[in-house]
Amino acid sequence: MIDDALFEVDSFLRSLTHRPGVYCMLDAKHKVIYVGKASDLKKRVASYFHRSQPDPKTAAMMKLVARVEVTVANTETEALILEYSFIKQQKPRFNILLRDDKSYPYIYASMKHEFPRLKLHRGPRRGAGRYFGPYPSASAVRQTLNDLEKLFLIRQCNESFFRNRTRPCLQYQIKRCTAPCVGLISKEQYAKDIDAAVLFLDGKNKSVVNSFVKRMEQASAAQDYEQAARFRDQIAKLKKIEARQVVKCSGNMDLDILGFASNSAIHCVTVMFIRNGAVIGSRDHFPRLQGETDKRKILNAFVAQYYLGRDAPAEIIIETDIDDGELLQRELTLRLGHKVQIRSRVRGDRLRWLQLARTNAEQGLDLKVASSATIRRQFAVLGEVLGLEEAPQRLECFDVSHTSGEATVASCVVFNAAGPLKSDYRRFNLTPETAGDDYAAMSEALRRRYARVKKGEVPMPDVLFVDGGKGQLTMAMKVLAELEFEWLTVVAVAKGRSRRPGAEQLFMPGTKTAMILPPDSPALLLIQQIRDEAHRFAITGHRQRRAKARRTSILEEIRGLGPKRRRELLRQFGGLQGVRAAGVDDLAEVHGISRKLADTIYNTVHLDRK
Repeated sequence: MIDDALFEVDSFLRSLTHRPGVYCMLDAKHKVIYVGKASDLKKRVASYFHRSQPDPKTAAMMKLVARVEVTVANTETEALILEYSFIKQQKPRFNILLRDDKSYPYIYASMKHEFPRLKLHRGPRRGAGRYFGPYPSASAVRQTLNDLEKLFLIRQCNESFFRNRTRPCLQYQIKRCTAPCVGLISKEQYAKDIDAAVLFLDGKNKSVVNSFVKRMEQASAAQDYEQAARFRDQIAKLKKIEARQVVKCSGNMDLDILGFASNSAIHCVTVMFIRNGAVIGSRDHFPRLQGETDKRKILNAFVAQYYLGRDAPAEIIIETDIDDGELLQRELTLRLGHKVQIRSRVRGDRLRWLQLARTNAEQGLDLKVASSATIRRQFAVLGEVLGLEEAPQRLECFDVSHTSGEATVASCVVFNAAGPLKSDYRRFNLTPETAGDDYAAMSEALRRRYARVKKGEVPMPDVLFVDGGKGQLTMAMKVLAELEFEWLTVVAVAKGRSRRPGAEQLFMPGTKTAMILPPDSPALLLIQQIRDEAHRFAITGHRQRRAKARRTSILEEIRGLGPKRRRELLRQFGGLQGVRAAGVDDLAEVHGISRKLADTIYNTVHLDRK
């Protein structure tokens, strides 16, 4: 690290090494504004200081640079990995950044179980089983799982549900499961169904059809006509699903196609997923960047950031060669354990896919431009409605959700000129003192949030919205006054007497009557959107917290009562109700439960009922 007071360009450059590494540009506030890698640190960093910059982006950046930090690497590949890591951690404003780094979902098959299940999986793939994907969205996974239910009757229930069934569930009644939980299908027959499902997920549909035909003929020969009819119906359903896959090519190729479109201000990279020769979906990405317009540089940065943090198929098709293509190929091949190729010169099916991806990118760009124009107009009209000197740039909205005071959660959602800023969303699990008191809950959430704002840890919004009426507004202004933020524009959004969209009442400090905007006002539509998003985010957090409490037994809170003793206690008394009905002497008779622990258990379970 270079100390600010000692940073002198010429001496700093003379001290640099010719080895590969990563350099970080910092501004006067010690914030990293750019991260780059170099095969020769001395030459690359010196080029920023010893020549005029050819592009406006770099020139603007160099005006802000107060010092430079370098990290030496052993190889250029190692420098590439370090660069990716630093960009992900620091999110520098002059680097090309991906807005959406959410992991992609997979289908997971727990193959080591005697009756394997299929389920949606997102996150690290550490389980013992097979993973299929990635899929572009959770909805694509659910559609595939729905098809698998109809085709192969594979169970999807969780383990606790599976182990505790005494009779078939509704899935069996509607012919979407063979009820292995109660022994209505043998392990051997179920194994054949799961093998067929795996073949289907591998794209080997012909093999699946052949296996069904063979099993149908065997069932017919054994005069098991009901079973033969089941296989006949499965073949027909499989044919329908194949007919639905209209975009398909020869071979079982796994590849990603990257289409690119730009209007100089906004750039769209569309990733199209092809698995087993069929398109399973696509996703648009809009990299954030400062003034960069070169397609080659944008794609180079995108590919590095996108694939170094996740799996990659055997082929990645892009529109143009990129500088780090060979480095990325070697690193991905080494990391993933299979060969990865990054190609731009393609023909045949691959060229057709690339053209399709480019078309999708152009469509995504058009939609983004239209959406951005709408959002900008909404922000401008909102500024006029609230009497602001200029259009706001950052909005925050708070809401509170609970069920009769239980598991109270407050949400804070953030919008800027690009729409919802989900990385800045926050939830607040509120203390029991605020149970059932919406005003106190709102007060606690605002105090916790704006204490951080005051410390400079969180940006200050231009407008604060709170879901509610005059009471919530009064509470918000009281909290802000304590923190010396009483100048902040605050708006309380009440649903109105009819409680219908379009009848919202807006309350602001210093006004006695509510402001009611026309139902088609762009400002009102923006307010409704941010209010509804805050409500969705709050109620989702509340339901998660409530569900977690439902899954937790009061016995788990008792110190000294471990899993084995809890299990023995519940076994002896037949459940928690039996434990509550037992006396101290009865509890003390259980193996491993002392008299003192029995007293603690008795007092705890009866206190819970008060």
